[in-house]
Amino acid sequence: MTKKERYTKVLEWFEVNAESAETELHYQNNFQLLVSVILSAQCTDKRVNLITPPLFKDFPTPEVMAESSPEVIFEYIKSCSYPNNKSKSLVGMAKKIVSDFGGKVPSDIDSLLTIPGVGRKTANVILAVAFDKPAMPVDTHVFRVANRIGLTNNSKNPLETEKELVKYIPEMLLSKAHHWLILHGRYICVARKPKCQRCGLKNWCKYYKLNPLTLSD
Repeated sequence: MTKKERYTKVLEWFEVNAESAETELHYQNNFQLLVSVILSAQCTDKRVNLITPPLFKDFPTPEVMAESSPEVIFEYIKSCSYPNNKSKSLVGMAKKIVSDFGGKVPSDIDSLLTIPGVGRKTANVILAVAFDKPAMPVDTHVFRVANRIGLTNNSKNPLETEKELVKYIPEMLLSKAHHWLILHGRYICVARKPKCQRCGLKNWCKYYKLNPLTLSD
């Protein structure tokens, strides 16, 4: 099977079986989405969704958050991973958006990457989810699933994975495919014991082909 054929089969399967895939973060506007994505680094979406309601209630806009301090924000987010760093990033992010972007989350990657707490993955999430632009955010789930299935050739880092996925996935499917891959990695193609017997992609998966009898639920 060629790589192009594998991509075709995998994308066709997702189109039929995971059409409604979308982010599991709870948010009501682009600012809230950016806050949630920053908090989600090495933290579960479930935990982030527990943290953000009181945070959003007391800091509904970048302007309000920019007037706060990391010490205050820390108290709202201390149950997530790396709360010290993230509280500093959130206040820095809010100040940057207010001072440089008129209180609005920017819609281009170069501007997004100037914001504290925003790396390439976070910037791509904002482009894909907030602005419906063709982008492929690569987190640990996307990185793992793409390598296991054989969509990438054992790429060594997220940027290599992103470039290869963008090359083969049609532009109109990119943002949707991100959700397909991340949710598949979160619930089926999990890190330690992938649920291969329940996976609809095993017929085209390189990982399963190498381990067909040793993998199970």
